[in-house]
Amino acid sequence: MNKLNLITASLAVSLLGSGCSTVNNTLAEKKKSVELYRIFNIQTNADRYAVTEAASDGLGGNVNNADEQNPIPNYTEKPVMPGRYKSVNPMKQMQGQLTGFAAFAASQMGPQLKTVDCDGAIWTAKATKKADNAFNMSFNLCMWEYQGGYHLDVYANYTKEEGGLYSAIRNTTYAIMGTPEEWAEKTVLDIVREIKSRTGAQVKFNEGYPKLNTTPWLDSGMVFNAEGYLGAPVVASNTTSNETTSAN
Repeated sequence: MNKLNLITASLAVSLLGSGCSTVNNTLAEKKKSVELYRIFNIQTNADRYAVTEAASDGLGGNVNNADEQNPIPNYTEKPVMPGRYKSVNPMKQMQGQLTGFAAFAASQMGPQLKTVDCDGAIWTAKATKKADNAFNMSFNLCMWEYQGGYHLDVYANYTKEEGGLYSAIRNTTYAIMGTPEEWAEKTVLDIVREIKSRTGAQVKFNEGYPKLNTTPWLDSGMVFNAEGYLGAPVVASNTTSNETTSAN
């Protein structure tokens, strides 16, 4: 092969490799694990039964199943400060005791099986939401009672699928029904929306990760304003660009 032919062949291989890489990336089946947490402060005089029932109903509208517990409080007077969830990864604790393939399997399953410790909470819930060939979500919730009202801690992790043979169908479904990120956010928002609607509570978003998305699907439900309070959605005026928000 002369020099010109060698250069031509090398260029063809390079272009083909580049094209195949793009195609292969689209067809490659990927699974990505995502975690989020949200902590809300709930100020209300409503009793714990009203608050936890509202939380239960808000959760139930978005998941496939839920396992709820209402443990007896281990105190006689309401604590001054609320509790806080602690993340637990049972597979990570086992990895040191496993070898070979078992250790590898444990490392891969760890994020999916991660859960939380809600010691001292008045209500806990574990729930799942699954869409075949799309995502698998797990929610853990802790409701804490304290002298200022209640705290709701939400931890969620999910594995979402990308690429592969179902990519086109999956993307179409996401466009119609929302992405996994939007599903997770809506589930959390519907819980606190239900609590506020039923009890008239003042609900404030204290902290969380990643950044709170207040309007999944641009729905018309109550959202969090710039100060972190849950209230009516922003109303845009036809005559001015100023926006107003009610957090009552």
